[in-house]
Order: sequence, then structure tokens, then C-alpha cells
Amino acid sequence: MRNSARKQSHNRGVHSRLHTLERGYLQLLQTGKKEEAAQSLRQLSSAFDKAVKSGVVHRATANRKKSRLALRLGAAK
Repeated sequence: MRNSARKQSHNRGVHSRLHTLERGYLQLLQTGKKEEAAQSLRQLSSAFDKAVKSGVVHRATANRKKSRLALRLGAAK
């Protein structure tokens, strides 16, 4: 039970960080700051890759999210 609680706490923190980074990226896109959004996307992609490496997020899920977020950057004006 202690292991499960420890792993759950770690996973929750990773998911929370990913969600926060994603919200910040989308907010930058909405305000039209494309250069800063591109930098944010690099950080977000790195965070997704690290989450995959530690087993928190499935590889296909991370790849799908990174792809869709990159498409949004390309479609931004």
C-alpha cells in the first residue's frame, strides 16, 4: 500500500505538471505569441517524453498530444 500511495503521488504530480504546461502553451497561442509558444512546445514535448520514460503516460498518447499541439502551432497566425 505504501508503494501504491508513493507511485500515485508521483504520477499525480507529473500529470499536473503536464496539464499546467499544456494550458500555458495554449494560452500563449491564444494571445498570438508564436515564438514563445514554440519554445513552450519544446518544453512540453520534453515533459511528455520524460513522462513516457517513467511510465506515467503511454507512448501513443504522448505522441498524439504532441502532434496535435504542433499542428495548432502551425495553424496559428
